[in-house]
Amino acid sequence: MVSGASIAGLGMTELGKVYGRSPRRLAADAVRLAVADAGLGLGDLDGLLVSHGMGGSPGIELADTLGLRDLRLLTQMNSFGATAGAMVSYAAMSVMSGAASTVACVFADAPLKPKQSAGSAYHRNAPEWYGFGGMTAALGFRSVNAFYALAAQRHMERYGTTSEQLGAIAVSTREWATRNPLAQMREPISLEDHQSSRWVAEPLHLLDCCLVSNGAIAVIVTSAERAQDLAQPAVHVWGWGQGHPGHRKERGSEFGLTTGAQTSGPIAMKMAGVTVDDVDICQLYDCYTYTVLVSLEDYGFCGKGEGGAFVASGALGPGGALPTNTGGGQLSAYYMWGMTPLSEAVVQARGQGGERQADKNDVVLVSGNGGILDHHSTLIVSPHAKGAL
Repeated sequence: MVSGASIAGLGMTELGKVYGRSPRRLAADAVRLAVADAGLGLGDLDGLLVSHGMGGSPGIELADTLGLRDLRLLTQMNSFGATAGAMVSYAAMSVMSGAASTVACVFADAPLKPKQSAGSAYHRNAPEWYGFGGMTAALGFRSVNAFYALAAQRHMERYGTTSEQLGAIAVSTREWATRNPLAQMREPISLEDHQSSRWVAEPLHLLDCCLVSNGAIAVIVTSAERAQDLAQPAVHVWGWGQGHPGHRKERGSEFGLTTGAQTSGPIAMKMAGVTVDDVDICQLYDCYTYTVLVSLEDYGFCGKGEGGAFVASGALGPGGALPTNTGGGQLSAYYMWGMTPLSEAVVQARGQGGERQADKNDVVLVSGNGGILDHHSTLIVSPHAKGAL
């Protein structure tokens, strides 16, 4: 008897400049696709986990849209980009405990609008700043880009990390994207292209920053035993962990130097019974090139401060020692929060990557990063039942 939990279905709507559908409708479409992918029906679902971002009461409203009744598990979760990993771990625990048998986890968003730039997609009315908090706004720290630029600059100042090293990540990620028919950006880029792209918030160039996409992705989590008999190869969930460092953005803190991967990684790997040396493929949250580099350090794939040299070595790209973000990631494929790395992990673990399929896929590490380095989630998944290797 095979024990544990597995991802049995993957549903992906059109991704990118997809107009005319609300996030709820996109989410419903993704769940239907995931259920069909698994060879199940909507009536088989008794759990629904919805990632924050659809407004209102998305769990209840989505369940109603799908016609789901008598659910045993229904909730909305929000750790921003770390939510996908957290949802899968919650679904796995629910399945393994008997609280639910078949759980859909879904993220949807539609920030892009026709005839509007991608840069304006997440524009919000400027908040009213009071007291000391107004000083950072006056200095220009009013966006996520600015705070990640601060984090990247701190890493550069401490360890000598360079813009060219960050550029190596953008180039290798784009090289993977050229092999992914679903990727939004499939034209190859060079390091020169990276360096000549405009500044977004120094030291981050445009090609250091993720895309903006409309769409939805869902996965179905069920028992490993049941997943063996369904339509797709089971992707077994071996381990999971979270880390929420709580670094303050002030002198003397570790902000920008370390992430929650230092906590979530060892927890997930211990649960899975693996080490970094066992990992064949990484799917890392790449809202910025910098987050890939610092996550690699914090997971232990290289020493702290050695991430720049590691990524510049070619290790992450096709033919490299550690294939990373093999679908093109959020930098070049599509931006669906933590569902971007998770969806590609499922594809790779199933062996369905086509031209981009990695040579070895026994152990796949998936990371999610949320907020301004506030949240981190880690999953270890495999095409093999836990303990079978």
